[in-house]
Amino acid sequence: MIEFGTIICKFWLQISPEEQLRRFEERQTVPYKAWKLTDEDWRNREKWGEYEQSVDEMLLRTSTPIAPWTIVEAEDKRHGRIKVLRTVVQRLEAVLGPVEL
Repeated sequence: MIEFGTIICKFWLQISPEEQLRRFEERQTVPYKAWKLTDEDWRNREKWGEYEQSVDEMLLRTSTPIAPWTIVEAEDKRHGRIKVLRTVVQRLEAVLGPVEL
């Protein structure tokens, strides 16, 4: 994909089990967010440790100089969103050059 000019940005948004639980519980009580939560989400929560190991392995095996992973501290959604946007802008500028306004 990169040989054809694709710019790749990969993100892993990291939150704690406590923050995930808080968000799940909120989604249960807010009607317009309820659709985001399924029984599968609750079942997968029980496998937190297994997922952590898999994520570590995935990040180590699939991060490359031309397509690195960016780990986003996402306990605070606003902070996470800003970090993603800044990373995308930096990556685009690194590949395409700075944009003059």
